[in-house]
Amino acid sequence: MNNLRVGLIGGGSWGTTVASLTARNAPTKIWARNAKTVEEINKHHRNEKYLPGATLTESLRATHSLKEAVQDADVVVMGIPAQHFRGVLQDAKPHIRPWVPIVSLSKGLEQGTRMRMTEIIESIMPGHPAGVLTGPNLAREIVAGQAAASVIAMVDNTIAEALQKIFRTGLFRVYTNEDVVGCELGGALKNIIAIAAGMGDGTGAGVNTSSAIITRGLAELSRLGTAMGGRPETFSGLTGMGDLVATCTSPLSRNRYVGTQLGKGRALKEIIDEMSMVAEGVKSCSVVMDLAREYNVEMPITHEVYQVIHEGNTAQDAFRGLLKKVPSGAESDPG
Repeated sequence: MNNLRVGLIGGGSWGTTVASLTARNAPTKIWARNAKTVEEINKHHRNEKYLPGATLTESLRATHSLKEAVQDADVVVMGIPAQHFRGVLQDAKPHIRPWVPIVSLSKGLEQGTRMRMTEIIESIMPGHPAGVLTGPNLAREIVAGQAAASVIAMVDNTIAEALQKIFRTGLFRVYTNEDVVGCELGGALKNIIAIAAGMGDGTGAGVNTSSAIITRGLAELSRLGTAMGGRPETFSGLTGMGDLVATCTSPLSRNRYVGTQLGKGRALKEIIDEMSMVAEGVKSCSVVMDLAREYNVEMPITHEVYQVIHEGNTAQDAFRGLLKKVPSGAESDPG
């Protein structure tokens, strides 16, 4: 695979982690805005802002120049948050060679357009195969060498299988899936459920509450995901249930952290202002509620999270709202 060259855009925790993985298999250049980050990666093989204490693959090279990062790349990987994804891709567009596959690492939906990241890729870069790398992937665990699994989802499975070899390493197993819609939606929707799970933890709720949120949250995201064209089985796999469990339970989860702090009574702005990384669920929540209305899908947990984030409700209000709700036929538990 060392004949293929990787250009990775984005120097955050997950982008840097993926770049460190691909650098083991192929020449990789990563673009980062922060001058200190670029210098740290090139001189010390570290990114202390986002991955404190972690040592990166020595062959990984960083640059300030988007052109330098992507002009020779055989695959471009976008490690950019959803709300900035379009702008950065447009800036990179003149420097990306024709037909080069573009893979998103983002787990969000664009506000305003309600588009998935692969849809943005297809609209800006027609003719370029678009895909997503997603799954239960906590950056700090993976960069520390702990075992994990992920999914590369593309419509063309032949391309996905070729790219699979770039991303996988000994302890990072990568599967392929042709259900781009389902894989991408699973990654975006679970962030909102993780905020709800965090709110439960922050208010002192127990494991029973957390389990209920995760399982009923899976039902919610599966309903909307299948209504939007995802395959039902996708949501019981790594990019659905797997990602949901990891994000709802890990102390490394940004979305769960936001929920936990909300559950403790802190203001959302205060929480966000202190974070160096993006919690995608905060931005995606209003988009998901719009989609739920459009597709006529009941999403009671998401609705309560929306009211906390956008309408001033507290975490206690959210749980009271869920307990008062009378289950409908659509909410019957299959078990």
